Amino acid sequence: MPSKKVIIIALAIVAAPVLAVAWWRLSPLFMNTTVDEEFPAPTAAAVVVPLPDDVTMPPDMTLDEARGVMVGMAKLDAPMTEPMPSEMMASADAATAVSAGEFQDADSFHRGSGSATIYRLPNGEGVLRLENFSVTNGPRLHVILTPSANPEGRNDVRADGHLDLGGLKGNRGDQNYPIPADADLSSFGSAVIYCVPFNVVFSVATLEAR
Repeated sequence: MPSKKVIIIALAIVAAPVLAVAWWRLSPLFMNTTVDEEFPAPTAAAVVVPLPDDVTMPPDMTLDEARGVMVGMAKLDAPMTEPMPSEMMASADAATAVSAGEFQDADSFHRGSGSATIYRLPNGEGVLRLENFSVTNGPRLHVILTPSANPEGRNDVRADGHLDLGGLKGNRGDQNYPIPADADLSSFGSAVIYCVPFNVVFSVATLEAR
C-alpha cells in the first residue's frame, strides 16, 4: 500500500493543472481594468514647406529651421482662407452616429451596462465607441459586431457577417474600437462582449439605427 507521503505527492501532481486552469478562469472575476479613451480624432499630416530654388540660408541654419521661418513669414503675409480639413476636426459632434444601443445583462452572473455606438467619422472611417461601460470580467473577452440583434450563443455571435474587433481593452470605462473601412456599418444588429475560450456571451447591446 502506498505511503501517505506518496499519496500526497500524487494528489498534488493531479491537482496542479486543475488549480492552474481554475485560477486562469476565475482570477479575472476579481480584477477590474478601467480604460478612459477620448473620442478618436485622426492625426493631421505634417505640412512640408518647399524652399525657393534661389534661397540663401545662413551657414548655421538647418533646413528645418529655414522651413519654420518660411512658415512664419507666410502666416504674416497671407491669411488662411481655406477651411480646415474635416479630418482635423473629427469629434463626437462632427461624426455621424449610425446605430446605438445599451448593454444588458446576459444572465444573473454575466452583467453589463453602458452604451455602444457605431460612428462614421468625417474621413469615412468607422469606429465602435463604448461609453460609461462596465461588464463582468473574464478570460479573453472579445468585442464582436454581429448581424443578430439578440445573440444567445456561439452560432448567433459567429454568424455570417460578424466582425471580431479584437480583445476587450478593459471591463470598465470609455473605449474605441476601429472598424475596417470595407465593413457595412449598417449591417450589424448588436455589439457583443464574448468569452472566446468558453463561447459565452457576457453582455449584448442591441443596435438600432440613428
